[in-house]
Amino acid sequence: MATVSLRHISKIYPDAQEHKGKQNLKVTAEGVHAVQDFNLEIADKEFIVLVGPSGCGKSTTLRMVAGLEEITGGELYIDGKLMNKAAPKDRDIAMVFQNYALYPHMTVRQNMMFPLELLHLTKQQMNEKVERAAATLGITEYLDRKPKALSGGQRQRVAIGRAIVREPKVLLMDEPLSNLDAKLRNQMRAEIIKLRKRIDTTFIYVTHDQTEAMTLGDRIVIMKDGVVQQIGTPQEVFDHPVNLFVAGFIGVPQMNYYDAELLLSPDTGRYSVKVENAVIELSEKKQLRLKGLNVQPQRIIAGVRPEHIMLKGPEDRMIDGTVDVSEMMGSAVHLHINACGKDGVIIVPTLGLQESFPIGSPIRFTFDGDVIHLFNPSTGLNLEYQN
Repeated sequence: MATVSLRHISKIYPDAQEHKGKQNLKVTAEGVHAVQDFNLEIADKEFIVLVGPSGCGKSTTLRMVAGLEEITGGELYIDGKLMNKAAPKDRDIAMVFQNYALYPHMTVRQNMMFPLELLHLTKQQMNEKVERAAATLGITEYLDRKPKALSGGQRQRVAIGRAIVREPKVLLMDEPLSNLDAKLRNQMRAEIIKLRKRIDTTFIYVTHDQTEAMTLGDRIVIMKDGVVQQIGTPQEVFDHPVNLFVAGFIGVPQMNYYDAELLLSPDTGRYSVKVENAVIELSEKKQLRLKGLNVQPQRIIAGVRPEHIMLKGPEDRMIDGTVDVSEMMGSAVHLHINACGKDGVIIVPTLGLQESFPIGSPIRFTFDGDVIHLFNPSTGLNLEYQN
């Protein structure tokens, strides 16, 4: 159990030439900035997920917390103690790796017991801790087997068991499910959620999979090119993305974007969005936020999630498009369309659906004023929060 505080953490690799061109990272005379000014306060027992595309700095940040990477700048505190120079063994953390990192010549019991040997416990004490951790993870029956006799999901449970057996203050997990197939990933996500309720530990979890981030995290830290883009609960980052990157990264299928115009009526003082010939008045909450920031009429990028688009509405709010592909997903049809010169997706529930959508057929759609996200085309910022 522990609080973790990362204050202005940065990581610079001095050999800029080696890393240049691999990622869109900031490069200066000092080197490549893999992580820039990372700030985060993690509460005791909180589950934090660092998420972003490959090369965004999330694993580097995790490794700095673990002590496997030197911190270039800033301060790391665990339970109020400065840990920048502390050895990994003195941080009371445990880490689960992507590739399990199990000893193939040892049994599951021996693998799980290994970190306890450094604690100078008796054989009985170590066995009790291993048995307890194994029972928590449902792997008691595998204790006398070797890793090669286990499936991927079972090996991952063993790796997690080895990490939790000594009851660390902080449990770090670096893309632990990425080597599993889709079905096993779903099962293991559920297992990690259950595990979180059983053990009193602070979790920091790294993934590139936004589904894992949304389902596991109390809060999500979204990163890009070494820079934190947004921190919030899964619902907050889904409903209120601060910029185009977050809006596009969170949500499957990805948000639709349309070139649009933000209008402000001189008579009523109310904002509307015009997409082609459709004019849609914004909701009351959006009106208040835009007025509070004194946002002026301008060209914008209007973002709308596929599940928020409707095929029926007032005539003056309808937008024309063409069906490119129709995907039957069981409970819904995913229509890949072209509208306003842009490709996009509409999710149409199949319950009670009467019509079909042949490829090349015309389609008309609209959306309400409370689901439109307004982005500055130049900066990519959401105008409701940063003008």
